[in-house]
Amino acid sequence: MDTTFPRLLLQHAERRPQAAAMREKEYGIWQTFTWAQMAQLVEQVACGLHEAGLRRGEHVVVVGANRPRLYAAMLAAQSLGAIPVPLYQDAVAAECVFPITNAEVRFAIVEDQEQVDKLLEIRTQCPQLTRIWFDDPRGLRNYAEPGLASLASLAEAGAALSQREPGLFRAQVDRASPDDVAAMFFTSGTTGNPKGVVHTHRTLLDRARAGADFDRLTENEEVLAYLPPAWVGQNIFSYAQWLACGFVVNCPESGGTVMIDLKEIGPTYYFAPPRVFEGLLTSVMIRMEDAGAVKRGMFHRFMALARRVGPALRDGQPVGFADRLLYRLGDLLVYGPLRNNLGFSRVRVAYTAGEAIGPDLFTFYRSIGINLKQLYGSTETAVFVCMQPDHQVKADTVGVPCNGVELQVAGDGEILVRSPGLLKAYYKNPQATAEVLTQDGWYRTSDAGFIDAQGHLKIIDRVKDVGRIKGGANDGAMFAPKYVENKLKFFPHIKEAVAYGDGRDRVCVMVNIDFDAVGNWAERRNLPYAGYTDLAQKPEVYELVRDCVEKVNADLAADDKLAGSQISRFLVLHKELDADDGELTRTNKVRRGYIAEKYQVLVDALYGGRTEQYVETQVKFEDGRTGKVAATLKIVDAKTFPPVKAAA
Repeated sequence: MDTTFPRLLLQHAERRPQAAAMREKEYGIWQTFTWAQMAQLVEQVACGLHEAGLRRGEHVVVVGANRPRLYAAMLAAQSLGAIPVPLYQDAVAAECVFPITNAEVRFAIVEDQEQVDKLLEIRTQCPQLTRIWFDDPRGLRNYAEPGLASLASLAEAGAALSQREPGLFRAQVDRASPDDVAAMFFTSGTTGNPKGVVHTHRTLLDRARAGADFDRLTENEEVLAYLPPAWVGQNIFSYAQWLACGFVVNCPESGGTVMIDLKEIGPTYYFAPPRVFEGLLTSVMIRMEDAGAVKRGMFHRFMALARRVGPALRDGQPVGFADRLLYRLGDLLVYGPLRNNLGFSRVRVAYTAGEAIGPDLFTFYRSIGINLKQLYGSTETAVFVCMQPDHQVKADTVGVPCNGVELQVAGDGEILVRSPGLLKAYYKNPQATAEVLTQDGWYRTSDAGFIDAQGHLKIIDRVKDVGRIKGGANDGAMFAPKYVENKLKFFPHIKEAVAYGDGRDRVCVMVNIDFDAVGNWAERRNLPYAGYTDLAQKPEVYELVRDCVEKVNADLAADDKLAGSQISRFLVLHKELDADDGELTRTNKVRRGYIAEKYQVLVDALYGGRTEQYVETQVKFEDGRTGKVAATLKIVDAKTFPPVKAAA
């Protein structure tokens, strides 16, 4: 698109000034911001930043949840030719030091007291950070830090400047070019320091428009913005597409009210990573286990029908009259109420991305009538590379290339992408840029996969993670850890899994149980427990997990390429994997290598044939304190199955 974010804002404000642009829930009440109000707020904040000395090309850190005033702050920075850099609001203070220093940030705009405290804590390490503005003043009345002020006071100063120089804002907006840098997103940093991915107005808006055209999005869509704005997926869906299409973005009151707010808004367009869909399914299964026998029986009976015919109906394929009739009855009694309970009654299209979703989990949602689809992309590609067309949705692929995208498969199976949405560069990192961008414009994704006969892309795993079993009965067999992990995570009792096997004679796995799901399961069986660590090591829980592992092994045995990836041994970890402890990225991706180093004693025990192993781990609590969790973990064997040979 040959325009910029601020110009799109002004176009919406001029064309339909009183239409809703954003809603924010405060104290249980939805507050509406019209396009005219958003444009006015952006002008005031932009003029305030201009008066404070923000220069064209400078970076401005924005930290917080989805809030209309923080969106306005990003637009205000872009209006002056500055570059917003959203950071994860749940990152600890130390994680903010590198991006702030790397991008030479002087100005920060944050949501609340928590984020203010975080930046004040690292000020000695970031002396160039001179000004911090906050949106929510609660708890900050008695703060007297130099350079600290409210966003409201910044807007007031900007309003005064705008009155004195009424043409200033428009003149600044008109100076911008579509090829100017619009934003910088830091990668999750699974290894080493995160990299700043530089994107222009053109790249972000081109991909936003391509995604909108693919699914015929209009200004009538309703979206719930609840994921971190620092994640490029959230930024594209609720910021770039918001301005490209002009639909309404709704901001929940807090992370704890998302499910309530989801039901109240009833979005028509929805986006979430697999982990969110896993959590929703787990909550459904927990509630069904607590239901009466009649309801439980009806649910399981109709869900069996849904799994059999639901996806075919969703894809417009022929289904027998009796099954159609039964499915309609199921929709009346089970599927419709279930969609309503999840907040998906009005969803026209829902997407999942960020990592692979388990095929069974994916099929569950489509079987109850939700148009859940997968897409493929990354921070470096401005998200949209492949998308699934309606009626061509497969659980094991991520769709076909969307408008403007070319795909190529390298000799080692790596997927290469050429697209109008590719990053301009990694900030201050020409070596890393040269490693991922070829001379003829191809981006190396680091993902391994292939294109099937229908032109759909199938991702197997990260290129560096796809390995081989060495030694034993499965010598030379392919090992794809994420594929194995995702199959385990479909089960509502398993929250996370970390698989190892490359270069070894068998596959071993560390498992995190889902504390809510397994806790509910234990309580119904009158099984007492004192907390996560105690529950995780119960013999009954190990049998529950063993059953899940062996079901996965049975499925893997039927896959001629991955039959050798069956799990031989497993243990249940004594603590939940946590981003604050460095075990997950801020986008909740497993840092497999870091975990292997941190829990080397457990890896050695798994492969050394031990039946138990003592481990002591330092953990970080939410209030910043540290402590230790210690336990003697059981290690058990799982049944494996001979490969199932396909019929001739």
